[in-house]
Amino acid sequence: MDKLLSNIRIEVPEGIYIKNPESSQLGKKIVEHSIILIDEIGFEDFNFKKLGNRIASNESSIYRYFESKHKLLIYLSSWYWRWIEYQLVIETFSIRDTKEKLVKATEIVTRTTKEDQNFSHINEVLLNKIIINENSKSFLNKSVDAENKQGYFSPYKRVVKRFAEIISSHNATYKYPLSLASSVTEGSLHQQFIKLHFTSITNCNEVITPTHFYTDLILKTLTNEN
Repeated sequence: MDKLLSNIRIEVPEGIYIKNPESSQLGKKIVEHSIILIDEIGFEDFNFKKLGNRIASNESSIYRYFESKHKLLIYLSSWYWRWIEYQLVIETFSIRDTKEKLVKATEIVTRTTKEDQNFSHINEVLLNKIIINENSKSFLNKSVDAENKQGYFSPYKRVVKRFAEIISSHNATYKYPLSLASSVTEGSLHQQFIKLHFTSITNCNEVITPTHFYTDLILKTLTNEN
């Protein structure tokens, strides 16, 4: 299994990048250090000149891969959600009991990220922090509809739809599986954020995790529906 997983490639929709960063060592270096730098200084203060200085490369070389830092953020978000989908597939595939599968799926989309050694140039822990803090900036803009038509957000939507299918498998009569799946997926990011910054308005803390909250919520919601 470990050998199989090590050969898996995370595919990001074409069009987000000019040149696939997975195709060269420089491209992988751009992705690796953009994650580190955005985590350090935030997306607002991040730019390609600072990234170029960090990796000792010309700013122009980064533009050969991404036309803007906005597209780079979409790339990082897309990579993250494809990675979450990959976990959903691998970790739930052999589970036959629908409740157990639902609990596992909820855990996957809400848990605190651990580093995955199968992708050596991506620090998934830092990437998860970026998604918590910056993910909404990838689509809360005037270009969202055009970018959605181009398929840029398909990895995120695939996670929600796959999660919704697991919800429906457990309770086929529930009328709102997509709304529930998207609320849990997006809400878990929000709970992770306010757990760190607005502690007075959440019950989540170092003991009670967003996974605990959303597992309780989703099971009770689907049980009350029966």
